[in-house]
Amino acid sequence: MTQDPYAVLGVSPESGPVEWKRAFRRLAMRWHPDRNDHPEATERFKEINAAYEQLTAVEVPEPEADDAASAAGEAAPATEEPPRAADIRLNLEVTIEEGALGCRKTVHYTRGKACVTCDGSGEAGMSRTRFCDVCHGSGRVRDAQRVLLPCDACGGRGFFTERVCPDCGGSGRETTEVSLQVKVPAGMLPGDELRVAGQGEPGDDDLAAGDLYLTLVLRSHPLYRLDGRHVAYSMPVSALALLAGEEITLPTPLGTIHHMLTPGTAGVQDLHLPGKGYPGRGRHAAGDLLVSLTPVFPARLTVEQRKLLLKAAAVLQADVETTMPELAEWQKRHGLR
Repeated sequence: MTQDPYAVLGVSPESGPVEWKRAFRRLAMRWHPDRNDHPEATERFKEINAAYEQLTAVEVPEPEADDAASAAGEAAPATEEPPRAADIRLNLEVTIEEGALGCRKTVHYTRGKACVTCDGSGEAGMSRTRFCDVCHGSGRVRDAQRVLLPCDACGGRGFFTERVCPDCGGSGRETTEVSLQVKVPAGMLPGDELRVAGQGEPGDDDLAAGDLYLTLVLRSHPLYRLDGRHVAYSMPVSALALLAGEEITLPTPLGTIHHMLTPGTAGVQDLHLPGKGYPGRGRHAAGDLLVSLTPVFPARLTVEQRKLLLKAAAVLQADVETTMPELAEWQKRHGLR
Protein backbone atom coordinates (compact mmCIF):
# COMPACT_ATOMS: atom_id res chain seq x y z
CA MET A 1 0.00 0.00 0.00
CA THR A 2 1.22 3.50 -0.80
CA GLN A 3 -0.37 5.17 2.23
CA ASP A 4 1.36 5.47 5.56
CA PRO A 5 -0.13 2.70 7.75
CA TYR A 6 0.29 4.85 10.86
CA ALA A 7 -1.72 7.64 9.22
CA VAL A 8 -4.42 5.21 8.08
CA LEU A 9 -4.88 3.89 11.63
CA GLY A 10 -4.44 7.34 13.18
CA VAL A 11 -1.61 6.28 15.51
CA SER A 12 1.81 7.70 16.23
CA PRO A 13 4.92 6.13 14.61
CA GLU A 14 6.15 5.57 18.17
CA SER A 15 3.07 3.51 19.05
CA GLY A 16 3.09 -0.24 19.56
CA PRO A 17 0.95 -3.33 18.96
CA VAL A 18 -1.52 -2.46 21.73
CA GLU A 19 -2.33 0.94 20.19
CA TRP A 20 -2.46 -0.60 16.68
CA LYS A 21 -4.95 -3.22 17.78
CA ARG A 22 -7.18 -0.68 19.52
CA ALA A 23 -7.16 1.65 16.53
CA PHE A 24 -7.80 -1.22 14.11
CA ARG A 25 -10.79 -2.55 16.05
CA ARG A 26 -12.28 0.91 16.47
CA LEU A 27 -11.95 1.79 12.78
CA ALA A 28 -12.99 -1.65 11.56
CA MET A 29 -16.15 -1.44 13.66
CA ARG A 30 -16.94 1.93 12.11
CA TRP A 31 -16.11 1.16 8.45
CA HIS A 32 -17.08 -2.50 8.04
CA PRO A 33 -19.38 -2.65 4.96
CA ASP A 34 -21.94 -4.65 6.93
CA ARG A 35 -22.29 -1.77 9.40
CA ASN A 36 -21.66 1.27 7.20
CA ASP A 37 -23.52 1.89 3.94
CA HIS A 38 -21.21 4.76 2.86
CA PRO A 39 -20.08 4.29 -0.78
CA GLU A 40 -16.42 4.35 0.30
CA ALA A 41 -16.85 1.99 3.25
CA THR A 42 -15.51 -1.10 1.44
CA GLU A 43 -12.34 0.61 0.20
CA ARG A 44 -11.79 2.30 3.55
CA PHE A 45 -12.12 -1.04 5.34
CA LYS A 46 -9.58 -2.58 2.97
CA GLU A 47 -7.10 0.23 3.68
CA ILE A 48 -7.54 -0.21 7.44
CA ASN A 49 -7.07 -3.98 7.19
CA ALA A 50 -4.00 -3.63 4.97
CA ALA A 51 -2.44 -1.02 7.25
CA TYR A 52 -2.89 -3.24 10.30
CA GLU A 53 -1.44 -6.27 8.54
CA GLN A 54 1.56 -4.23 7.37
CA LEU A 55 2.32 -3.03 10.89
CA THR A 56 1.86 -6.43 12.54
CA ALA A 57 4.03 -8.19 9.94
CA VAL A 58 7.08 -7.02 11.95
CA GLU A 59 7.32 -7.82 15.65
CA VAL A 60 7.88 -4.62 17.65
CA PRO A 61 8.62 -4.97 21.37
CA GLU A 62 6.59 -2.91 23.80
CA PRO A 63 8.61 0.01 25.23
CA GLU A 64 9.72 -0.44 28.82
CA ALA A 65 8.91 2.08 31.50
CA ASP A 66 11.58 4.73 31.96
CA ASP A 67 12.52 4.08 35.55
CA ALA A 68 15.29 6.68 35.39
CA ALA A 69 12.80 9.41 34.51
CA SER A 70 10.57 8.35 37.37
CA ALA A 71 13.48 8.34 39.78
CA ALA A 72 14.39 11.84 38.64
CA GLY A 73 10.95 13.03 39.67
CA GLU A 74 9.68 13.90 36.20
CA ALA A 75 5.93 14.31 35.90
CA ALA A 76 4.11 11.31 34.46
CA PRO A 77 2.27 11.93 31.19
CA ALA A 78 -1.44 12.66 31.47
CA THR A 79 -3.66 9.60 31.31
CA GLU A 80 -5.43 9.43 27.98
CA GLU A 81 -9.13 8.80 27.86
CA PRO A 82 -9.71 5.16 26.92
CA PRO A 83 -11.03 4.62 23.40
CA ARG A 84 -14.80 4.32 23.17
CA ALA A 85 -17.23 2.68 20.82
CA ALA A 86 -19.30 4.86 18.52
CA ASP A 87 -21.76 7.37 19.96
CA ILE A 88 -25.40 7.40 18.85
CA ARG A 89 -27.14 10.70 18.09
CA LEU A 90 -30.91 11.07 17.88
CA ASN A 91 -33.54 13.81 17.98
CA LEU A 92 -35.92 13.92 20.94
CA GLU A 93 -39.24 15.66 20.24
CA VAL A 94 -41.18 17.19 23.13
CA THR A 95 -43.98 19.72 23.47
CA ILE A 96 -43.28 23.26 24.69
CA GLU A 97 -45.01 22.42 27.96
CA GLU A 98 -42.85 19.29 28.42
CA GLY A 99 -39.70 21.28 27.67
CA ALA A 100 -40.69 24.03 30.11
CA LEU A 101 -41.74 21.78 33.00
CA GLY A 102 -39.29 18.92 32.39
CA CYS A 103 -40.50 15.41 31.71
CA ARG A 104 -39.61 11.76 31.29
CA LYS A 105 -39.62 10.32 27.78
CA THR A 106 -39.10 6.80 26.49
CA VAL A 107 -36.63 6.63 23.60
CA HIS A 108 -36.73 3.71 21.16
CA TYR A 109 -33.65 3.10 19.01
CA THR A 110 -31.40 0.40 17.55
CA ARG A 111 -27.83 -0.31 18.57
CA GLY A 112 -25.34 -3.12 18.19
CA LYS A 113 -24.58 -6.02 20.46
CA ALA A 114 -21.98 -8.78 20.42
CA CYS A 115 -22.90 -11.58 18.02
CA VAL A 116 -24.01 -14.62 20.01
CA THR A 117 -22.54 -17.07 17.49
CA CYS A 118 -18.97 -15.74 17.54
CA ASP A 119 -19.12 -13.89 20.89
CA GLY A 120 -18.18 -10.66 19.16
CA SER A 121 -14.96 -11.94 17.58
CA GLY A 122 -16.31 -12.05 14.02
CA GLU A 123 -14.77 -15.51 13.54
CA ALA A 124 -16.69 -18.78 13.62
CA GLY A 125 -17.14 -21.95 11.61
CA MET A 126 -14.71 -23.42 9.07
CA SER A 127 -11.80 -21.50 7.58
CA ARG A 128 -12.05 -20.19 4.05
CA THR A 129 -9.60 -18.66 1.63
CA ARG A 130 -10.24 -15.63 -0.53
CA PHE A 131 -8.06 -13.90 -3.09
CA CYS A 132 -6.57 -10.50 -2.34
CA ASP A 133 -8.60 -7.78 -4.05
CA VAL A 134 -5.54 -5.55 -4.48
CA CYS A 135 -3.27 -7.93 -6.41
CA HIS A 136 -6.04 -10.26 -7.62
CA GLY A 137 -4.31 -13.27 -6.14
CA SER A 138 -0.91 -12.76 -7.78
CA GLY A 139 0.85 -11.45 -4.67
CA ARG A 140 2.50 -8.74 -6.77
CA VAL A 141 1.63 -5.17 -7.74
CA ARG A 142 3.36 -2.58 -9.90
CA ASP A 143 4.55 0.72 -8.51
CA ALA A 144 4.54 4.09 -10.29
CA GLN A 145 7.58 3.01 -12.35
CA ARG A 146 5.83 -0.23 -13.36
CA VAL A 147 8.20 -2.31 -11.24
CA LEU A 148 6.73 -5.46 -9.71
CA LEU A 149 6.71 -5.42 -5.91
CA PRO A 150 5.21 -7.69 -3.25
CA CYS A 151 1.62 -6.72 -2.49
CA ASP A 152 1.46 -4.90 0.85
CA ALA A 153 -2.23 -5.70 1.33
CA CYS A 154 -1.69 -9.45 1.56
CA GLY A 155 2.04 -9.54 2.33
CA GLY A 156 2.80 -11.08 -1.05
CA ARG A 157 0.67 -14.17 -0.40
CA GLY A 158 -2.10 -13.32 -2.85
CA PHE A 159 -4.82 -14.58 -0.54
CA PHE A 160 -6.28 -14.35 2.95
CA THR A 161 -7.29 -17.20 5.17
CA GLU A 162 -10.17 -16.30 7.44
CA ARG A 163 -12.99 -17.68 9.51
CA VAL A 164 -15.90 -15.32 8.94
CA CYS A 165 -18.91 -15.77 11.21
CA PRO A 166 -21.89 -16.64 8.98
CA ASP A 167 -24.39 -14.84 11.24
CA CYS A 168 -22.71 -11.42 11.48
CA GLY A 169 -20.56 -11.48 8.33
CA GLY A 170 -17.39 -11.00 10.38
CA SER A 171 -18.45 -7.74 12.01
CA GLY A 172 -18.91 -9.36 15.43
CA ARG A 173 -22.09 -7.37 15.91
CA GLU A 174 -25.83 -7.82 15.68
CA THR A 175 -28.53 -5.19 16.14
CA THR A 176 -30.94 -5.00 19.02
CA GLU A 177 -33.93 -2.79 19.81
CA VAL A 178 -33.55 -0.62 22.92
CA SER A 179 -36.22 1.22 24.94
CA LEU A 180 -34.73 3.70 27.36
CA GLN A 181 -36.48 6.17 29.66
CA VAL A 182 -34.66 9.49 29.97
CA LYS A 183 -35.27 12.53 32.14
CA VAL A 184 -35.49 15.86 30.31
CA PRO A 185 -34.54 18.74 32.66
CA ALA A 186 -36.85 21.76 32.77
CA GLY A 187 -35.96 24.74 30.61
CA MET A 188 -34.12 23.00 27.75
CA LEU A 189 -34.34 24.84 24.42
CA PRO A 190 -34.42 23.49 20.84
CA GLY A 191 -30.92 22.35 19.85
CA ASP A 192 -29.81 21.63 23.43
CA GLU A 193 -28.17 18.23 23.83
CA LEU A 194 -28.86 15.63 26.48
CA ARG A 195 -26.03 13.12 27.04
CA VAL A 196 -26.78 9.64 28.39
CA ALA A 197 -23.44 8.04 29.27
CA GLY A 198 -22.76 4.50 28.16
CA GLN A 199 -25.96 4.09 26.13
CA GLY A 200 -24.38 4.32 22.67
CA GLU A 201 -22.80 1.41 20.84
CA PRO A 202 -21.67 -1.26 23.34
CA GLY A 203 -17.99 -1.68 24.19
CA ASP A 204 -15.77 -4.71 24.54
CA ASP A 205 -12.45 -5.62 26.13
CA ASP A 206 -10.67 -2.78 24.34
CA LEU A 207 -13.40 -0.17 23.97
CA ALA A 208 -15.61 1.56 26.50
CA ALA A 209 -19.28 1.89 25.57
CA GLY A 210 -20.24 4.95 23.54
CA ASP A 211 -22.72 7.59 24.67
CA LEU A 212 -26.23 8.46 23.54
CA TYR A 213 -26.75 12.12 22.55
CA LEU A 214 -30.32 13.43 22.27
CA THR A 215 -30.91 16.77 20.54
CA LEU A 216 -34.06 18.49 21.76
CA VAL A 217 -36.71 19.36 19.17
CA LEU A 218 -39.82 21.32 20.23
CA ARG A 219 -43.05 20.36 18.54
CA SER A 220 -44.92 23.26 16.91
CA HIS A 221 -47.63 24.71 19.15
CA PRO A 222 -51.07 26.02 18.09
CA LEU A 223 -50.78 29.06 20.40
CA TYR A 224 -47.25 29.82 21.59
CA ARG A 225 -44.46 31.33 19.51
CA LEU A 226 -41.03 30.89 21.09
CA ASP A 227 -38.38 33.58 20.56
CA GLY A 228 -35.39 32.46 22.60
CA ARG A 229 -37.01 32.16 26.02
CA HIS A 230 -39.72 34.74 25.31
CA VAL A 231 -43.23 33.35 24.73
CA ALA A 232 -45.60 35.35 22.50
CA TYR A 233 -49.17 34.87 21.34
CA SER A 234 -52.39 36.74 20.52
CA MET A 235 -55.55 36.44 22.62
CA PRO A 236 -59.11 37.72 22.10
CA VAL A 237 -60.61 39.59 25.09
CA SER A 238 -64.04 41.09 25.68
CA ALA A 239 -64.03 44.78 24.83
CA LEU A 240 -66.05 45.41 27.99
CA ALA A 241 -63.34 43.65 30.05
CA LEU A 242 -60.76 45.97 28.52
CA LEU A 243 -62.92 48.99 29.29
CA ALA A 244 -63.66 48.00 32.88
CA GLY A 245 -60.21 46.63 33.75
CA GLU A 246 -61.28 43.06 34.50
CA GLU A 247 -59.03 40.26 35.75
CA ILE A 248 -58.23 37.83 32.92
CA THR A 249 -56.59 34.38 32.83
CA LEU A 250 -53.49 33.98 30.64
CA PRO A 251 -52.12 30.60 29.51
CA THR A 252 -48.35 29.98 29.78
CA PRO A 253 -46.17 26.87 29.20
CA LEU A 254 -45.98 26.51 33.00
CA GLY A 255 -49.75 26.82 33.57
CA THR A 256 -52.26 29.65 33.81
CA ILE A 257 -51.71 32.98 35.56
CA HIS A 258 -54.12 35.78 36.46
CA HIS A 259 -53.61 39.39 35.37
CA MET A 260 -55.62 42.49 36.26
CA LEU A 261 -56.18 44.74 33.25
CA THR A 262 -55.80 48.48 33.55
CA PRO A 263 -59.12 50.23 32.76
CA GLY A 264 -58.90 51.98 29.44
CA THR A 265 -60.05 51.99 25.84
CA ALA A 266 -61.37 48.96 24.01
CA GLY A 267 -58.47 48.75 21.56
CA VAL A 268 -55.60 46.36 20.94
CA GLN A 269 -53.34 46.16 23.98
CA ASP A 270 -49.90 44.59 24.31
CA LEU A 271 -48.97 42.97 27.62
CA HIS A 272 -45.33 42.51 28.61
CA LEU A 273 -44.91 40.36 31.71
CA PRO A 274 -41.21 39.92 32.66
CA GLY A 275 -40.11 36.44 33.73
CA LYS A 276 -43.46 34.80 32.90
CA GLY A 277 -42.36 33.13 29.64
CA TYR A 278 -40.19 30.05 29.09
CA PRO A 279 -38.36 29.13 32.32
CA GLY A 280 -34.66 29.76 32.84
CA ARG A 281 -31.97 27.11 33.14
CA GLY A 282 -28.57 27.46 34.75
CA ARG A 283 -27.26 30.99 34.25
CA HIS A 284 -29.98 31.79 31.70
CA ALA A 285 -32.89 33.77 33.14
CA ALA A 286 -36.53 33.08 32.36
CA GLY A 287 -38.01 34.78 29.32
CA ASP A 288 -40.94 37.22 29.20
CA LEU A 289 -44.58 36.68 28.29
CA LEU A 290 -45.72 38.87 25.39
CA VAL A 291 -49.47 38.86 24.77
CA SER A 292 -51.39 40.90 22.20
CA LEU A 293 -54.97 41.45 23.41
CA THR A 294 -57.55 41.91 20.68
CA PRO A 295 -60.95 43.39 21.70
CA VAL A 296 -64.06 41.38 20.84
CA PHE A 297 -67.45 43.14 20.75
CA PRO A 298 -70.78 41.36 21.34
CA ALA A 299 -72.16 39.92 18.13
CA ARG A 300 -75.73 39.49 19.47
CA LEU A 301 -77.57 40.78 22.56
CA THR A 302 -80.60 39.56 24.44
CA VAL A 303 -83.28 42.03 25.47
CA GLU A 304 -82.00 42.01 29.03
CA GLN A 305 -78.39 42.53 27.94
CA ARG A 306 -79.43 45.43 25.70
CA LYS A 307 -81.28 47.10 28.58
CA LEU A 308 -78.21 46.80 30.81
CA LEU A 309 -75.93 48.26 28.15
CA LEU A 310 -78.31 51.16 27.50
CA LYS A 311 -78.43 51.84 31.22
CA ALA A 312 -74.60 51.82 31.35
CA ALA A 313 -74.48 54.13 28.33
CA ALA A 314 -76.87 56.56 30.04
CA VAL A 315 -74.73 56.60 33.16
CA LEU A 316 -71.64 57.33 31.05
CA GLN A 317 -73.47 60.04 29.07
CA ALA A 318 -74.48 61.77 32.28
CA ASP A 319 -70.83 62.49 32.97
CA VAL A 320 -69.67 62.51 29.34
CA GLU A 321 -67.08 65.27 29.84
CA THR A 322 -65.21 62.99 32.23
CA THR A 323 -65.93 59.58 30.75
CA MET A 324 -65.75 60.46 27.03
CA PRO A 325 -64.16 63.92 26.59
CA GLU A 326 -63.75 63.54 22.82
CA LEU A 327 -67.47 62.86 22.43
CA ALA A 328 -68.33 65.80 24.69
CA GLU A 329 -66.12 68.14 22.63
CA TRP A 330 -67.72 66.99 19.36
CA GLN A 331 -71.23 67.43 20.75
CA LYS A 332 -70.39 70.98 21.89
CA ARG A 333 -68.84 71.85 18.55
CA HIS A 334 -71.99 70.83 16.68
CA GLY A 335 -74.54 72.27 19.10
CA LEU A 336 -75.70 69.00 20.62
CA ARG A 337 -74.95 70.16 24.18
